[in-house]
Amino acid sequence: MSEQDRQSDKSQEIDLEKVGRLIEALELDLARVRSGSEDMKRLRDEVETLKNVLNSPIRRHHWVRDGLHSVRVGLEEKLDSALAEGLKAGQYVAEIGRILGL
Repeated sequence: MSEQDRQSDKSQEIDLEKVGRLIEALELDLARVRSGSEDMKRLRDEVETLKNVLNSPIRRHHWVRDGLHSVRVGLEEKLDSALAEGLKAGQYVAEIGRILGL
């Protein structure tokens, strides 16, 4: 593997501790949202899946990256009603963007 390939791999790595803290906070906020809508169920499922990936003995950064993208899309889709329900969706979208380097 060339030096450039190694540097590219490093730039693709994600701070898994930051992701873990973000998922914990998001999970707590989602627990407070009473909506039983299908969108909220999907968002909760995405968060649970990402939590399982983070707790897996084998962590693949691309799995975490894909999971973060799914959560971000779910938050963006639910943003208007989630804000009305008290979820700080905008803050999570921004933090996920920072973690992903967007």
